Amino acid sequence: MKKSIFVRNIRYLVTCDPQDSVLEYVNLYAEDGVIIDISNKEWEADTVIDGTGMCVYPGLINTHHHLYQIFTRNLPQVQSMELFPWLITLYELWKNIDEDVIRSTSLTGMGELMKNGCTTCFDHHYVFPAGRHEMIESQFQAAEELGIRMHVSRGSMSLSKKDGGLPPDTVVQTIDDILKDSSRLVEKFHNPNPFSMKQVALAPCSPFSVTPDLMKESAKLARSLGVRLHTHLAETKDEENFTLETYGMRPLAYMESLGWIGSDVWFAHGIHFNDEELALLAETKTGVAHCPVSNMKLSSGVARIPEMMEKGVPVGLAVDGSASNDGSNLLEEMRVAYLLHRLTYGRTAPTGYDILKLATVGSAGILGRTDIGSLETGKAADFFMVDTKRFELVGAMVDPKSVLATVGLKSPVDYTVVGGKIAVKQGHLVTVDEEKIQYEADRCFQEFIKK
Repeated sequence: MKKSIFVRNIRYLVTCDPQDSVLEYVNLYAEDGVIIDISNKEWEADTVIDGTGMCVYPGLINTHHHLYQIFTRNLPQVQSMELFPWLITLYELWKNIDEDVIRSTSLTGMGELMKNGCTTCFDHHYVFPAGRHEMIESQFQAAEELGIRMHVSRGSMSLSKKDGGLPPDTVVQTIDDILKDSSRLVEKFHNPNPFSMKQVALAPCSPFSVTPDLMKESAKLARSLGVRLHTHLAETKDEENFTLETYGMRPLAYMESLGWIGSDVWFAHGIHFNDEELALLAETKTGVAHCPVSNMKLSSGVARIPEMMEKGVPVGLAVDGSASNDGSNLLEEMRVAYLLHRLTYGRTAPTGYDILKLATVGSAGILGRTDIGSLETGKAADFFMVDTKRFELVGAMVDPKSVLATVGLKSPVDYTVVGGKIAVKQGHLVTVDEEKIQYEADRCFQEFIKK
């Protein structure tokens, strides 16, 4: 028996389709998580939502996060630091994470994303303290409870302090151990089929925390297994100086020498690329996850996103780690991205609607997915709904395509639907007990921070 959902009398449906269609007074019908019809036709369904006065958008897609960092937000000792000293300080806390920390931070971080319209989350997890083996399992379990689409990376670090890297010895691993566990997790969890809820990428952490051999072997393994590749790149001038001094190359040239370029690769941040490097990214369709709030908080710089978009570099949007943000809200990220580039680029900056497309079809593209990111027949029934009659939206709905970035939304969405199933209703998670999760997470945080 197919499960169905019907949304009736939608005021505006912003499709983000290739024609940039905005439909008015339409209905949406989906079966088994796939959109069957968008028209004025009436359907009977297991679940019916009244869309009167509602604006419906494709679900937002987060392309870079570090959920475990939620327990190190707003720590006074790191608030004025830039990336390298920030990392060195926080590694001393992160080396104590365990499966309980991962579960609590995953539930709260992804829960916050969902309450703000996100339906797919990619998390870059790379901290594996000795003796801890169920980190990724805990993340997928949390995602399943919440009902969110989850892309997880088997991240890694192999270059410790004693070898010239940044992380402490207790969180680095050998290449053999990393590759063995990477293969195990891909085999266990990765589902490449359309509408899958679980996918895995391989993601060595960064040029200053892994060896060249690990980067090369990870690329070979990922391509043999048919999964994508991800890492941090061109985030700071310190990183650029590190690769120049250590390998005699700028960060992107170093990645290219290791086989880390192409349509199956995306980099987080990508701030400090020069003109020639932007051209290479465009030519090879190598993607960039744009993290504007994190880039601002850590004083890393402004990514050249308008130029990337003009040249055809694949770009998506991301919240980055909670400790460099300090939240998990893609709606907020959209408005900050819009304003940051207006400030920097003026009239050539992306429009509010351009930013929405970065967070939907753009993000879907750099995750390698064509089944999510827009609202069309045959696509996943992943969407969120906002009541246009909200007090704070009076006079703001002249352009429903742009309003989320130009005006912004200051409170949770009315509905989030993932795969045709309601996950958020009236701003609250419906698949889990929010109060219980918050209580247990607060208790877990207190135990963690005491260490």
